[in-house]
Amino acid sequence: VNWCPKDQTVLANEQVIAGRCERCDSLVTKKKLTQWYLRITDYAERLLGDMDQLQGKWPEKVLLMQRNWIGRSTGANVQFEITDHPQPVTVYTTRPDTLFGATFFVVAADSDLAAELASGGPAEAEFGEYLEQVKKSSDIDRMATDRPKTGVFLHRHAINPVNGERLPVYASDYVLADYGTGAVMAVPAHDQRDLDFAKAFDLPVRVVVAADTDPAVTGEATADDGLHVNSGPLDGLGKEEAIAKIIELLGAQDKGEAAINYRLRDWLISRQRYWGTPIPIVHCAQCGEVPVPADQLPVELPPAEGLDLQPKG
Repeated sequence: VNWCPKDQTVLANEQVIAGRCERCDSLVTKKKLTQWYLRITDYAERLLGDMDQLQGKWPEKVLLMQRNWIGRSTGANVQFEITDHPQPVTVYTTRPDTLFGATFFVVAADSDLAAELASGGPAEAEFGEYLEQVKKSSDIDRMATDRPKTGVFLHRHAINPVNGERLPVYASDYVLADYGTGAVMAVPAHDQRDLDFAKAFDLPVRVVVAADTDPAVTGEATADDGLHVNSGPLDGLGKEEAIAKIIELLGAQDKGEAAINYRLRDWLISRQRYWGTPIPIVHCAQCGEVPVPADQLPVELPPAEGLDLQPKG
């Protein structure tokens, strides 16, 4: 969450102006807090389907905005082994057919995975300094396409499940911890942000979908749906055929499967304020966290008189 160290409270993205608190102008940082969420993602498909009932009742541009906000996409979950890491890392991608074009691997700098991979290794100190800088940036800033690409090599490698290649693992701010699994297979020839990162760190660029231009020369990634090249068993196949083929191959090795993903995220409802949403959970010393029975809702705030409402962090 966005955290103001002076006001000792959480800030919404809209309350952070140029990296500072809109109230007191303190430098905002990122902080991990235990929070309550509404699991709205369980309703993503229903939300999308029920929009059909609004055709002709809502403006088409609003319906389009809603669909983009829900952001349904189809692709695959792919498992990558990481050197000296006990568990494989799952990556969601809409283009598993470009796996042969992956030349490096990126994890979100503010993810638990990045911290685990850096801990105790030669990159720990450099990563720690980089993470402090990342915490000062908003998600909007981090996703800007014209932002210079930065990162830290974690001295680990991810093993590409389709060809066994060792891909260097970097922590970077252009990958967000709460989108997908917080890790991406980087295919610089066919993704502009990956290409910009590859250029900044002098990493190889491998074309796996035939195009009229060479991204390594033009500096512009190609998103064409041409025939596959440099892709082993996928060579000569079109996009849809190649996606089906690679999912089949990954499934045979227990290294991946078809998947549906949504841009929609669960809704954080906790607010560290008296006037925030009351969370209907009783914290019981014997039973732990217990939902308030439905017949005792709504939970009402206690009277403000006599309460010390100054935030304590």
